[in-house]
Amino acid sequence: MKKQTALTILASVLVLTLSGTGMAFAQKKVRLAYVEWDCAAASTHVVKAVLQEKMGYNVEILPVAAAAMWQAVATGNVDGMVTGWLPATHADYYNSFQNRIEDLGPIVGGAKLGWAVPSYVTIDSIEEINEHAAKFKNRIVGIDPGAGLMRLSEQAMKDYKLNRLQLVEGSGATMTAALSTAIRRNEWVVVTAWSPHWMFGTWDLKYLDDPRGSLGEEEFIHTIVRKGLKKDMPEVYNLLNNFAWEDPNQLQMVMAWDQQPNSDRYENAKRFIAENEEQVNGWIR
Repeated sequence: MKKQTALTILASVLVLTLSGTGMAFAQKKVRLAYVEWDCAAASTHVVKAVLQEKMGYNVEILPVAAAAMWQAVATGNVDGMVTGWLPATHADYYNSFQNRIEDLGPIVGGAKLGWAVPSYVTIDSIEEINEHAAKFKNRIVGIDPGAGLMRLSEQAMKDYKLNRLQLVEGSGATMTAALSTAIRRNEWVVVTAWSPHWMFGTWDLKYLDDPRGSLGEEEFIHTIVRKGLKKDMPEVYNLLNNFAWEDPNQLQMVMAWDQQPNSDRYENAKRFIAENEEQVNGWIR
């Protein structure tokens, strides 16, 4: 009887211990959302690597559409994201969810939206596009239809009365593929673009002037987290609050690594950590 009681107590202790371990493990799980833009992927993988390699967390990252990303943070389905483009690109999402999220401020400034062309194209302004519509094959090569850049581009089409061209929907990948093909053939092409982006380090491009300001001014990429994160996960909150690039070029450097043949985003994030230890330790403090 005593032996049975002792075994029962031991079993109970093991259950509680394992349960406690499970709870601790669960508390170490972090979920981050991001849009499949190269800048967003680079930033998100660096944050993931810091949380896992330096802080012992288990991180799940979820590539989703922009609207779903903001919704997921607002509902608490994810803990945060480091790719909120403000004040223009994600303005609609921010206005919809601002009372249900916490904005931790920018991770980098100097971001820009616009329409870009190869440098050999001899026009310099969006105002000149209509008269050369045929050389551009009567199209502006766009990205995914839900993007803020596409909303602004639709407005630009109206503001500049570009009735001889069509804004073509696609994705970031199809846009850069069309750009690559046109440059290889030395053809004229205009694409919806943003920086930082690896394509500006790969090809000689220029933004077209936007005298009407249809595509906005300087943008900042913000960290956005769910309400209650500071209380629930103070270490994670602290990292996300401190995380920032030194400048757009530093982010663009990691993005360029990610474009190398057979590269791995997570391995590149670990490389960044190893090469920038003082900066990364400053995020964690």
